[in-house]
Amino acid sequence: MGNENMCGQPEEVSGKRPDLFNLAMNAEQAEGGDDGGGTATATRPRTAPPRLDKMPLWKVLLHNDSKNEMGYVVETILELTSLNPQAALIRMLEAHKSGTALLVATHREHAELLQEQFTSKGLQTTIEPDR
Repeated sequence: MGNENMCGQPEEVSGKRPDLFNLAMNAEQAEGGDDGGGTATATRPRTAPPRLDKMPLWKVLLHNDSKNEMGYVVETILELTSLNPQAALIRMLEAHKSGTALLVATHREHAELLQEQFTSKGLQTTIEPDR
């Protein structure tokens, strides 16, 4: 019955490392791959999703408003971003004094999500490409 050990198992299972190339070829043939006869079908190469670190950055800008308390703004920044308390306070004060403050620069989809989240909390933000 082929190469079997004393327990009657195939040699690969008994501890000997299987030949990966032959295993791959056998699997391909079992799945209807190229067995030497017939026509081969072309397979489309897989494309990886875009890497986040290579995507263009978008700025999320916080705008000053007169209806929300400063403490609430800082708490919301802390809740929705990865900024530390000191950085959140600085961003809130910058928006309060100058009208806008840069919260984060991130890929577009995340910037849009943050904008929606800040809006749902009653804070005004805009996003724009980081040039």
